[in-house]
Amino acid sequence: MTPFGAAMRRMRTERCITQRAMAEAIGVSPAYLSALEHGHRGRPSWEFVQKVIGYFNIIWDEAEELQRLAYLSDPKIKLETSGLSQQKTEIANRLAHLLPQMNEKELATLSALLDQVEP
Repeated sequence: MTPFGAAMRRMRTERCITQRAMAEAIGVSPAYLSALEHGHRGRPSWEFVQKVIGYFNIIWDEAEELQRLAYLSDPKIKLETSGLSQQKTEIANRLAHLLPQMNEKELATLSALLDQVEP
């Protein structure tokens, strides 16, 4: 599941809205919504995110957070390290191999570290 998919599912279920009803209202198929919620589709488009924001009638901080989550929701990441340092290439490869094995505490630690360097 992607961060955007989890947020969308949470908002939908909190409001007791079915995938079918939401899909019909915003002009997509229920299968597409299901795939987004389960992380089987790529990052949603800006236009789609705007439809979701409008559908749930969310504003300001919550809308910005949903846009941020959409940006962070590509389930198929490619990381190009050619031209970067040996250390950066090594770290990218180690992370790719270790990420599936990391537990929640380790992920939280890594996330906190990344928050310190993120622009």
